[in-house]
Amino acid sequence: MTDNEAEQSTENSPQPQFRVVEFALVLKPRVMSLVVFTAWVGLMMAPGTAEILPSIIAILCIAIGAGASGAINMWYDRDIDQNMIRTMNRPIPAGRMEPWHALAYGVILAVGSVIIMDIWVNQAASMLLAFTILYYVFIYTVWLKRRTPQNIVIGGASGALPPVIGWAAVTGDITVGAIALFFIIFLWTPPHTWALALFRREDYENVGVPMLPVVAGEEATRKQIVIYTILTVAATAVPVAIGMSSYLYGIGAAVLGFEFLRRAVKMKKEADEKAAKPLFLFSILYLFLIFFLLLADKSIMMVLAA
Repeated sequence: MTDNEAEQSTENSPQPQFRVVEFALVLKPRVMSLVVFTAWVGLMMAPGTAEILPSIIAILCIAIGAGASGAINMWYDRDIDQNMIRTMNRPIPAGRMEPWHALAYGVILAVGSVIIMDIWVNQAASMLLAFTILYYVFIYTVWLKRRTPQNIVIGGASGALPPVIGWAAVTGDITVGAIALFFIIFLWTPPHTWALALFRREDYENVGVPMLPVVAGEEATRKQIVIYTILTVAATAVPVAIGMSSYLYGIGAAVLGFEFLRRAVKMKKEADEKAAKPLFLFSILYLFLIFFLLLADKSIMMVLAA
């Protein structure tokens, strides 16, 4: 081997000092952050008193369970990840982590998070967490993702469950308030993900993943985005309708909903895949602000009632 080849081999080999970083990245921390936030809001919105220690443990278990799902997803999707621009630099396709390491890591974290939730929080929350992990891995990742353009619609249920788990961590059951939070995220997921799929269409097309823009075309996808955006905005009004939130949240949600729908309609009219990226980015901010408003509204109402 020449000196140049030896240097190149060294550069391409995994670097031990980055191992901790790789084990963090395989958990999909950006996705995890939104999951944790919505779960925390679900916990805080639940009726009753949330005890500090069980609440902290519940949020940590939800975060770990979400990360575990991400790690197993990266293990299963390693064959397509290496051929997609968006994912080819992930730890496994980039060669910085052995696939079985990610699988073992994910399974251990998944099992551990469910057991700890059961012991320190309650059985209802642990069962919901287990169901969420299994649904994401087996229903979405293994079964739906590579088979149907409705993958993200059906599979989106797993991403909508964290606030329900947070709610159950306090109450031990699921009531109408938790279901309202579930449907906000469930209906938000298609326009959010299809906006991404529009400006990353070639990625999905190259690896044979039947995302809606690949199968039905861009125009049909834009129409569906507008429809689901309308449904999402309608769902954000439910907390006011059931008395869970006040008009303060309702006004904020209406303003945000108007802007979300305006951007979706604008993207549909422009018929330009580049217009989808701003909508995708705004959708993340939109969901964060909706859940922030829910929490802020409850806090203000509690102060006024004191």
